Parts: sequence; C-alpha cells; structure tokens
Amino acid sequence: MQTQVRVLPHRLATLGAGLRSAVLVLAAGVGVGVAAPARAQEFPPADLEHFESKIRPVLAERCYPCHGANPERIQAGLALVDAAGLRAGGDTGAAVVPGSPDESLLIDVIRYDGPIKMPPDGRLPAAVVADFERWVARGAVDPRVSDAPIVAARSDGGADYDFGPGREHWAYRPMARPAPPAVGDPAWVRSDIDRFILARLEAEGLAPVARAGRRQLLRRVTFDLTGLPPTPAEIDAFLADERPGAYERVVERLLASPRYGERWGRHWLDVARYADSNGLDENIAHPNAFRYRDWVIDAFNRDKPYDRFVQEQIAGDLMPAAGDDERFGNLAATGFLTLGAKVLAEQDVDKMVIDIV
Repeated sequence: MQTQVRVLPHRLATLGAGLRSAVLVLAAGVGVGVAAPARAQEFPPADLEHFESKIRPVLAERCYPCHGANPERIQAGLALVDAAGLRAGGDTGAAVVPGSPDESLLIDVIRYDGPIKMPPDGRLPAAVVADFERWVARGAVDPRVSDAPIVAARSDGGADYDFGPGREHWAYRPMARPAPPAVGDPAWVRSDIDRFILARLEAEGLAPVARAGRRQLLRRVTFDLTGLPPTPAEIDAFLADERPGAYERVVERLLASPRYGERWGRHWLDVARYADSNGLDENIAHPNAFRYRDWVIDAFNRDKPYDRFVQEQIAGDLMPAAGDDERFGNLAATGFLTLGAKVLAEQDVDKMVIDIV
C-alpha cells in the first residue's frame, strides 16, 4: 500500500500588506515507513465504540468547520478527517501522540491551559475532555481512512518543503535569558545591555565614542521622544540645572508632552497602514480617519496598557464603557480594522478579509 500525503492549501497574511499564498503543508512523509490505518475489525470493540460514540461526533461538530475535508477552509494546515491527518498534524506538529495525552497537542488545546485554546468559540465540557484524554491514553483508536487524492507536499520549485528551518527563527523560539558576555573594558559598562553592545564593538575592532556632553544628551533625548529639537530656553534651563536628577526630570517632562504621543504614535500608525484614503482602485477619502489617528496619539500619551490598546482596536465596539466618551473612543479604535490599502469593490471575499486583517 502506498503511503499518502495530502496537499493542504493554507493562507498567510502579513500586517504590512495584503498577501495571499498557498503553502503545501506536509501531512505525512513518503517512503518513510508510515503504517496505513488499521481497518475497523482490527480494533478492540470497546475502544472502537468509545471513538464512534464519544470522539467522532465531537470532531464532526466542533472541529470539522476549520479542520475538515474542505481544503479552502483548513486552518493551520491541520485536517482531522482521518487517522493519518490526525497523527501527522499540521503546522505545529502531530495532533496526538497515542498513549500520551499530556504530550498530545490536541489534548493541550482542549484543556484550555496553554496559549492555544480550542474550540475557539468555547471550551468543551469537562466530561468531553476526559473522554478525549481516555481515548488518547488507550492508543487513539481511529478507524477513519480518507479516499482523497494525495500527493507529496512540494514547494513551487519542486523540492520537498521543510518547515524545520523556519521554526528556528528567533520569533518562534521560547524566551531565554542569555548570560552577559565578558568584555575587555568593564569600566565602560553601566548595565548588562552595555555588555552586549561593547562585546560586539570589540569583536568588530571598534571602540565606543566618548560620552556625550549635556548639550548633546539633551538634544538626543528630545529628538528621540518628541521628534523635535530642544528650544534655546530648554537648553539653557538644562545646562543651568546642576541638581541631581536633572536628566530624569527632562525625560519626565518630555514623556508628559503631547509631542511624545505624536512622535511615537506614528510608528504604530505605520504598522496599521494609516492613511486618509483607501488607496488602490478609487482612492476614496476617509473623512473620519483622523479620529483613529487621534485615538492612537492619545493612547500613547495616556500610557494605555498594551493589552488594552490591542483589544480596543480589535473589538472596541464590543467592550463595556463607563460613559459616552469611553464608548466613542472604543469605536474610534476599531478604525484599525478599516484602514489600509484595499479594493473596496473586491469580489474575492477571502482576499478582502486578508487585506483588512
């Protein structure tokens, strides 16, 4: 019997621009000795009955909408319609490890203990989770066999696609605390961050520049925090202030300036693709786009917690508000979902969603 590999189209999107791509996701290796699923009569009757009565109905009702047989709707490269897809898994690896519930990704996500929680529309009852744990612990019996045509997953160039190197990217590695490196001039160091900087400079045969004078220091921090140079009066006041903490007081003053939000809010507005029009086909003006811009600036100036900052932009219209001012602010935050280059007459619903999100 030939080993089978399913081609699973998978859509990707970036926050910086609309992007559609089809990624062929490896579901099982070719010629690596993967055993074909056993037929129903080979399973213990009790385990088979447990799967058919406790597991298959839940998969069909709660999992198939996103991980079923329709390749256009498969999420994360994971198809749960047969035993091969279940064991092969998707972008994050095997969904189940037979005999080991605690090592099975499927069990982890339905327990709602980790960062990924499934189903996304609400957790399963505790009794159902226990049924799945028992099922995996007893070997994850699954008699399902797919008749779908299957080919090896390949890239556009025809070579086998290997996700391994991509998973080595720093963004997908767990957080670590590296040891600060040794340096040749420890007297220059004022913090562990300085050690990393100095170690790299020394490795390149470079030496740090001399410490900045007070005038240069004021100019740098003022440009950094507000995007503007210090005024002559601010320079004179700082040079004349010989009390301890003079620099810290300057930083506090700059952080309290409205210019701080204008300067640093622009970085987020770039990420959100802010503009006063939609661009592309008709370049229609958004007369109220400024409300989102002002909300971002105000959020920076108010030092809004980052989690709240993100939540309001994604679902501000659904969040409770103490009064009209907060409610209107939450609505303005959702401008994040409508801004950016897009074709307003786009007929491809999937492309429109990707361009927006």
